[in-house]
Amino acid sequence: MAPLITLLAGTALARITGLLGVDALDGWHPALRVGLALMFALTGVAHFASRRADLIAMVPPSLPRPGLLVTVTGVLELASALALLFPATARWAAAGLALLMLAMFPANVSAARRRLTLAGRPVTPLGVRTVLQVVFVAAALAVTLGG
Repeated sequence: MAPLITLLAGTALARITGLLGVDALDGWHPALRVGLALMFALTGVAHFASRRADLIAMVPPSLPRPGLLVTVTGVLELASALALLFPATARWAAAGLALLMLAMFPANVSAARRRLTLAGRPVTPLGVRTVLQVVFVAAALAVTLGG
């Protein structure tokens, strides 16, 4: 739930900042870019921090080099989070993140079916995870197509 809270709170705070006079955040589209950037900064850091081993375990067993896959996806998330903050690159970054989320979703399915844990707690149930994924992809698509 932390990514969802980060997305919503980051977007809301950025929008309020825009309403208070920061022109770069004056509108929902730039605020959503900030919310997504914060969310992917959070999830990207997890690829290299205390949850790394859990994320590696989530990679479906049929895929090779799970550690490398987690590293690559973490780098892509962090680079895209930064790119979301610049209007010239935001749409491309958001489109890439939407595709990345779709590509990584099988890992969430695999983790739920194998009843894995993340930070010592069961991974998000598949139904809830699917709804969250739809919200995250929709937010990325809104940035890709909006503005």
